[in-house]
Amino acid sequence: MSLDIFITLVVYAFVASITPGPNNFMLLTSGANFGFRRTIPHMLGIGSGFCFLLLGVGFGLGALLETVPLLYTVLKFAGGAYLVYLAWRIATSRSMDNVDGRSQPISFLEAAAFQWVNPKAWVMAVTAMATYTSPQSYIATVLIVCLVFTIVNVPSVSSWAAFGQVMRGWLADPVRLRWFNITMGVALVASLWPMLR
Repeated sequence: MSLDIFITLVVYAFVASITPGPNNFMLLTSGANFGFRRTIPHMLGIGSGFCFLLLGVGFGLGALLETVPLLYTVLKFAGGAYLVYLAWRIATSRSMDNVDGRSQPISFLEAAAFQWVNPKAWVMAVTAMATYTSPQSYIATVLIVCLVFTIVNVPSVSSWAAFGQVMRGWLADPVRLRWFNITMGVALVASLWPMLR
């Protein structure tokens, strides 16, 4: 992989990781409701789950989805349905430290597993593997793409949880927290629109 391609890969990983999407809206909400420290497993789960998704796409799942487009459609709508469910739970939560009807933020394993039904994650993974891998050194470039995303993703998504943490004082007012959670639930559903078209 040339230096120019590597730099564009880093830029793509950063832009794809830090822009609004389901993971980042959930991290913002978790940071606001549970604090940054309690959201760390969620952040690490996103990075790990996405790395394994990249490896899966790089080593054959991408080709399977191209061969069986119906599988991608089913996956996309199943992920969308799950996101709508999460959005509803976030929007109807009414107290700090009690999002999704529980007193614990999303766990490492839940966040990692979520990447496999997250439509934005699939689009990012397929695009990255199609654009930044080389047939001449395929395995090496798949691993480089995975490594770059892992290094860039976790700090990028962490910024959303940190911003949520900063908002905790302002959201101590139950009315503000209620409207924040409703807004985040709506934003989570709205983040699906570009991916479900």
